[in-house]
Amino acid sequence: MNNDLKLIKFLVLLLALPIGLAFFGGDRFRYPCQDPQNWDKAICQKPQCDVTRTCPEHVFKGQRDPRLGAPADQQPIGASTPAQTGVTCK
Repeated sequence: MNNDLKLIKFLVLLLALPIGLAFFGGDRFRYPCQDPQNWDKAICQKPQCDVTRTCPEHVFKGQRDPRLGAPADQQPIGASTPAQTGVTCK
């Protein structure tokens, strides 16, 4: 019975530790320029970040730079007109 109690305590600790780390860990970024708060700092400005390839345009690889926001010509999904889809209405 005593060994069962030790095993249960160990399992609870084993489950609580990663859940606690995930909940209280906060935001972590692999590169400092992934954090939007650092985009205006010198470490995220060229030429300093270009040497280490950690500029926002390097970190987000081919994706639109999130600092720019949504493109002006982008419409919400489902808002396309028949002329854009090639479907004609009669």
